[in-house]
Amino acid sequence: MTAITTTTSRQGDTQDEAGTRTGKVMAAIRAKVASRALAAGDRLPSIRRFAAAQGVSPSTVVEAYDRLAAEGLIRARRGSGFYVAATVPAPMALAAEPARELAVDPFWVSRQSLDADPAVLKPGCGWLPEDWMPHAALRRALRALARAEPALLADYGSTRGSLALRRLLLGRFAEEGLEAAPAQLLLTGSGTQAIDLICRFLLQPGDTVLVDDPCYFNFQALLRAHQARVVGVPYTPSGPDVTAFETVLASEQPRLYLTNSALHNPTGASLSPQTAHRVLRAAAAHGLTIVEDDIFADFEPEPSPRLAVLDGLERVIRIGSFSKTLSASVRCGYIAARADWIEGLVDLQVATSFGGASPVATELVGQVLAGGGYRKHMEALRRRLSQARRDIAARLAPLGIDPWLMPRGGFYLWCRLPDGLDSTVLARLALADGVVLAPGNVFSVSQSAASFLRINVAQSGDPRVPETLRRVMAAARS
Repeated sequence: MTAITTTTSRQGDTQDEAGTRTGKVMAAIRAKVASRALAAGDRLPSIRRFAAAQGVSPSTVVEAYDRLAAEGLIRARRGSGFYVAATVPAPMALAAEPARELAVDPFWVSRQSLDADPAVLKPGCGWLPEDWMPHAALRRALRALARAEPALLADYGSTRGSLALRRLLLGRFAEEGLEAAPAQLLLTGSGTQAIDLICRFLLQPGDTVLVDDPCYFNFQALLRAHQARVVGVPYTPSGPDVTAFETVLASEQPRLYLTNSALHNPTGASLSPQTAHRVLRAAAAHGLTIVEDDIFADFEPEPSPRLAVLDGLERVIRIGSFSKTLSASVRCGYIAARADWIEGLVDLQVATSFGGASPVATELVGQVLAGGGYRKHMEALRRRLSQARRDIAARLAPLGIDPWLMPRGGFYLWCRLPDGLDSTVLARLALADGVVLAPGNVFSVSQSAASFLRINVAQSGDPRVPETLRRVMAAARS
């Protein structure tokens, strides 16, 4: 529920409320309630009288009163007017709640990044800054949505999701050599939901799942929620260590393998053709299903080998989303897989969320992808990130922080710290200074990455980032 305080201290005021006539009328009422000039049960001034006093139109006061009624601050009585509510909602505390000491585990970076104050620097987060995203294209698509048929804005979507967006995706797949039919593609609420559905569909509690070590930390978090047994395979600059991969398949008999082939998270590595073929041969020999998260594909300057393309969606499931390239606010993902598996996943998605991806979200994504502006946006983004990777690596070098490899694309650097430093210790110290870091062991099943940090180069341009690293490294040594 929205808090009530004076206009200068009310936490969470939107720009609309702060700067519009309606917002100013609302602020005036809140101020009267906060100062006790209006007490519980008191009648508010009539709409016309208050409009004259505030120098606004009656319709502005009507909107302000309606919004305050929705907040619970005032109540409307038919034929009588508006009154201050008998029980006024308690003001929200202006200060943040005292920080609890959280375990530095696969949830830690997500929670610190998502809940961070806007002033906090986030070189450890997993997304681009908002001013790097294609706002002009998104606004054009939103204006078009405002003119859409009412059904798009009000109805449930179809069980497989927007046909127009699925056709666009199938066309993009065909460009890279992946031939797929419409029956092999399902739109989901997000990339994370895509993995969740696959886990629900293919796993039982206690099943073994193979992940890279290191791997995207939310793979571990999600698998934990499904009560899977997680086993790691060491990751190399050309993909998983194939000898170790084959050994684990023989000894552990995992049900699934979750991986990123393109611009691996967190290392930035890309799969080599030799490794890709050996992984697929081993998977076929042991009946292993592979889930290939292709979320970073558009950041590559040229496509690297893809397991789904080489396999033809026989035992490889491709998933993806648009949160890294378009908007993390517009949630939409997809699953490409065997047609019979898609049928089962459709039913499961209906059972768990009654439908799939939001029709509004899929229409928005589809309109942006269909325009030529998306390709131009990605070309510019790749150039900008290429420069940022070089710049940030150069800023980190004097601190003794070195990239494990220089990626072909994307926005991550997997960085090795000087000997004797533990990235978890640095992350806790940096958080106290208003900087969120991503320590290596949150990505590591074996907890063998204490000397690594994942650095988001797009979020590291502020000079306070290397300065904070220098300071906390010195503190950790002392």
